Formats: sequence, C-alpha cells, structure tokens
Amino acid sequence: MVTQPRVQLITLVLLLLVVHLGQPVCVDVPSETEAVLGKSMLLTCIFCMKREEVKSKTHVDWYFMPTNERDLPKTHIYKYDKHMLLARDGPFKDRLTWNGSVDFQEVSIQIHNVTFNDSGLYECHVMREFKDFTPPSNFMKNITLKVKEKATNNAAALYSEIMMYVLLVCLTLWLLVEMVYCYRKISKSDEQAEDPAY
Repeated sequence: MVTQPRVQLITLVLLLLVVHLGQPVCVDVPSETEAVLGKSMLLTCIFCMKREEVKSKTHVDWYFMPTNERDLPKTHIYKYDKHMLLARDGPFKDRLTWNGSVDFQEVSIQIHNVTFNDSGLYECHVMREFKDFTPPSNFMKNITLKVKEKATNNAAALYSEIMMYVLLVCLTLWLLVEMVYCYRKISKSDEQAEDPAY
C-alpha cells in the first residue's frame, strides 16, 4: 500500500513536470482606439509566431496617416531593423517608445503626450525572414485612433470589472468548500482503513 507522504511527493513531482513543460501562449489582443489629450497611448500590435518561425529575423515598420489628410501618402514614423530601434523625424520625434516583447511577437509602440493631430490611421507592418528557403512571413494591422479631450466613462468596462471580482470571490469560496469536502472524505477513508471493524 502506498503511504500518504509518497502520494503527495508523486503528485508534487507530476505538478512540477506539467508546470515546467507549459509554454507561454500568444494571444492577439485588439488595440485601444481612443486616446486622451496629453496622456500616453499604447498602440497594440501582436503577430504570434508559429513554432517554425522562432528562429527568424524580424523587421517592424509603423506608418501614420492623419484623419483629415487621406490624400497624402502615409508617413513612416517608427522602424525596427537589425536590432536597432529608430524613431523617425517629424511630429512624433521623441514621443514614441518601443513597447514590444523580447521575442517580437508583440511589436507595440507607445505615443507620449498625445495631441489632436495624432488622430488618424496607424499601420503596423511586420516581416519575418528565415535562413532557409521558407518564404518570408508578412503581417499588417490597422489601428484607427481618435483623440478626445476627456476620457469617456465606459459602463460596460465598469460592469465587467465588478463581475470579474464577484466571480473571483465566488470561485475562491467554491474552491475552499471543495477542499474541505475532499479533506473530510480522505480523513473518513483513512479512519475506515485503520478500523478493523469495517
């Protein structure tokens, strides 16, 4: 018969093995589209890699086209190439910072001190090149940004946040009840195993 400490040790080893083998997951999240005047704004761009794309060379370009000037060509505002980040000259000079991940699945940028002139269409272009004969992998994402003077109250976001906390409390209580129930069942089975009358 297997003893209780031995079962706990085996369970712990299996749990550590599962946690160790777990891989981080990439999820494409839509970018926010409303910025507040004078604040910072994160333009989210995520291009998840496939397993075979892990060893690739990544190039990232960000472009901007103002809302009221759709006839003009888009402006190249930010570039990542050969491990160098380059903010272009122009209205975004010294106001853009890189907010991407180390593995370049997230290639987001942040605009600081947002102005009304920052309203418009932003394009995120990502290209991954490979050493072998695999064709390059390309991706483009459009983000239409609107700049407002004040932040708007989003009732749906408030309700969803409240519901999230309510669910966290309820699930924690449910887990506690389940743990007590399981503990009592195990204790009862241990008592029955030790009692020769059963």
